[in-house]
Amino acid sequence: MSITPMWRVDRDGSMFTDKKAAEEHDRMLELAANLTTLLENHFTIDEQLAEEIGLLLSRNKDVLSKAFKGKPDLVLKIGKDSEEKTAESEVA
Repeated sequence: MSITPMWRVDRDGSMFTDKKAAEEHDRMLELAANLTTLLENHFTIDEQLAEEIGLLLSRNKDVLSKAFKGKPDLVLKIGKDSEEKTAESEVA
């Protein structure tokens, strides 16, 4: 019988076999929570919508960082990669 160490992220209960991946996921959720708070503090916005926007932005922080540094077209590709993968899996 083998034992596999697991790391659980307290924020959402996600389980990981890799500590680095668990920490990265936790940082993404922390950024999403802070973005959600920012949106709620500056706009009259539904809490659920603010949460979804916060998660979208934090999941795509690398793309957004590149977009802010002079490649604004990258923003338009957010979500298209996952849509293309979904379409490819439906064809297969």
